[in-house]
Amino acid sequence: PKEPSGSLSADSIKIKKEVANAFVKRKKRSSPYEWYFEYYKSPLEQMHERCENYPPCDLLSDQVGFALAYNRFFG
Repeated sequence: PKEPSGSLSADSIKIKKEVANAFVKRKKRSSPYEWYFEYYKSPLEQMHERCENYPPCDLLSDQVGFALAYNRFFG
């Protein structure tokens, strides 16, 4: 069914699972390390997220750099 604008609605666009799997492939993980790093973040990445989620730290990190901003608010 077409909408008034002439485009198809999202409900009308469906494909079978087998067809979707033909062109969308998941990347295989080759080692346990890849499994580990997919689920656990490094301490540095955790620090970046903590600073990004605190607006004053995020703003300051754009001006003076991440390390100085993080140490100013959390160090």
